[in-house]
Amino acid sequence: MIPILTIETLSKTHNRIAFDCGNHALNHFLQKIARQHSEKGQSKTFVLIDAEQPTEIIAYMSLVVCEVLAEDIPHQWKNKYPKRIPAAKLAKLAVAHHQQRKGYGEVLLIEAMQKTLNVSYKMGIAGLFVDAKHEQAKTYYHQFGFIALPEQLDNLFLPITMIANSLHINNE
Repeated sequence: MIPILTIETLSKTHNRIAFDCGNHALNHFLQKIARQHSEKGQSKTFVLIDAEQPTEIIAYMSLVVCEVLAEDIPHQWKNKYPKRIPAAKLAKLAVAHHQQRKGYGEVLLIEAMQKTLNVSYKMGIAGLFVDAKHEQAKTYYHQFGFIALPEQLDNLFLPITMIANSLHINNE
């Protein structure tokens, strides 16, 4: 049976305690912190679920607003922005251990890109940032066009124009 996937805002109905991606810090964030951060407006967490099992979390992501200095982004982009750059940040992305390697991380990453693009239509936002916690994560994000920041090699950036291009949307 092919799952009918939906992405929802994390709520009390989702079984956070049963989620296990194999990373204690990511599990802990979802289980103990994510809902409080959402309620306080510090971040927004979204969950990927199967409509047949709506309480089971397949994967999750958290998005936040951030600000970076133009001097910290790659040279070819520095002159396009003011000194301080508003952006979105993919703060967390995790897939349940038994659901990994099925493309669910990509589903959420594309959703993060789409949400970032949608915000850019209403407010000034330069793109999407993500911290790659290890080499495997860095390689993963590079395949989507993320660019390493010169002085912060674990911090990656995807400019809004590249998001629009990769989603095949005319950003005018």
